[in-house]
Amino acid sequence: MAACHLRSISFPSRSHPLTVSIEEQLYKLKASQSSSIGHKLNGLKNLLECVDDLLQLPQAQQTLSPERQSQYVQNALNGSLELLDFCDSTRDFFSQMKERVQEFELSIRRRKGRDCGLTSEVDAYMASRKNLNKAICKCLKNLKKKERNCTTAVLDSNSDLLNMISMLRGVQAIGLVVFESILSFISEPKAKSVPTGWSVISKLLQTKRVSCEVEIEVNEAEKIDAELLILKSSKEISLSQLQNLLKELEAFESSIKEAEEELESIYRRLVKTRVSLLNILNH
Repeated sequence: MAACHLRSISFPSRSHPLTVSIEEQLYKLKASQSSSIGHKLNGLKNLLECVDDLLQLPQAQQTLSPERQSQYVQNALNGSLELLDFCDSTRDFFSQMKERVQEFELSIRRRKGRDCGLTSEVDAYMASRKNLNKAICKCLKNLKKKERNCTTAVLDSNSDLLNMISMLRGVQAIGLVVFESILSFISEPKAKSVPTGWSVISKLLQTKRVSCEVEIEVNEAEKIDAELLILKSSKEISLSQLQNLLKELEAFESSIKEAEEELESIYRRLVKTRVSLLNILNH
């Protein structure tokens, strides 16, 4: 993951509650690599809410007013659109993943009570996962490229304008990092096809239990993939095995739905922030 270098914010003043809150949330998100998806998305949502509140201040509107427009301001505006697009893509990927899980659940329920294998159902699910993962990998490459481009450097000037721009670039940078991080929740490990052999299974068995606020080493999608490899190789599958698999799929689907709701909320906040920027620059 690309580094996200952030500078201290001094607009309107470091003692202003909104400025202090934004600065704190930026660094919390930067340090939250081991946090759960819900924690990251909630943190980003709160950060964007504070940013929009800051943009409503007369000082911010005066700083970004048309007579002070520059390439910095235009870049910040373009960055808000890029963040909105990546949020939309991430939201769409989670929606597609949910559909695949629901289709797989349905196919298993149709076979419920039968002791034959699940080869055809597993193969269909894995094939759909592979196709989705190709699109996710492409998005991740673009994310990494944008992360490098929006890394915030220390600016020589101490003007309010450049301090404000630095803050907006910092928000864009951390937003891209969050989207990249949560996409790993539904993508195959290391952007490769589903691992074969016992490597994932061994990793799964070695994983230690941790607090629900921290992601386990093997995410839910990878855990299910590992178990499917075992079931696929089984000639006979018991009813209890099918029931356990359905429970895990339902839990995974629930996690995806929760992330979808958070992403929808973040998307609305990104739209609001962009509208605020456009209103400031057009009046």
